[in-house]
Amino acid sequence: MAITAKQVKELRDLTNVGMMECKKALQESDGDIDAAVKLLRERGLAVAAKKADRAANEGLVDIALAEDGRTAAIVEVNCETDFVAKNDNFQAYVAGLAQKGLSAADGSLAEQEKEDLAFKVSEIGENLVINRNTQYLLEGAGAFGKYIHLGGKVGALVEIGCENEANTGSDALVELGKEVALHIAAASPQSLNRDGVDADVVEAEKAVYAKQVEGKPANIIDKIIGGKLEKFFSQIVLLEQGFVKDPDTSVQALVDAKGKELGDTLSVRRYVRYQIGG
Repeated sequence: MAITAKQVKELRDLTNVGMMECKKALQESDGDIDAAVKLLRERGLAVAAKKADRAANEGLVDIALAEDGRTAAIVEVNCETDFVAKNDNFQAYVAGLAQKGLSAADGSLAEQEKEDLAFKVSEIGENLVINRNTQYLLEGAGAFGKYIHLGGKVGALVEIGCENEANTGSDALVELGKEVALHIAAASPQSLNRDGVDADVVEAEKAVYAKQVEGKPANIIDKIIGGKLEKFFSQIVLLEQGFVKDPDTSVQALVDAKGKELGDTLSVRRYVRYQIGG
């Protein structure tokens, strides 16, 4: 049957696939739009398989917050080139995945979106990989803070806890969360507190410091090692790091000050930081 320009345009609007591919799919499906869409999706799977071995080292991180503020999600999607990473189509796709991440368990988006991803590979023309996703559900009173850094190359999501339910989701708490997330994105802490630092890492640091002070009087060796260890923790532990906007104030002090201002006890419950290629 004859395929009209109107049909081709309709299919292109639905799929974003090239005009010639749309026309060919319509011809093969006898003008049935739904069948043509299915056919293009099936071809997308084949295209995706051909591109799957190509390195996807660029991409975007995006974060979504539910309207009620009680669920948050962060996702990393990789592509082959920075050109595609800056493309509106790709950016919209990643934003949509972040929204889907609000109802997806950690690490489940790649399998959940397998078919649509293959179709997007066909449409964009590069290998794409849904690398990871994390979902946070608010654990009691509090709020989420988020920050996207370097045009989507780095993203941080943090949960701020409070004791006063009235402060849940408040502008002040969200703003504090944003500031802490900004710090996390920029400073890349290795753990929330000292308890989160691997004991083997701490022992390895101690061994290095002990080697550095060999030959010094025994009564000052422990003091020197202790001082170096304190500095080490202040460099890698979120709550002990100097806040990026005011290095003389620790992140813990920043949180405490905001709590005092609000007449509440605040805490940083958890955080996640994604970096493209990290």
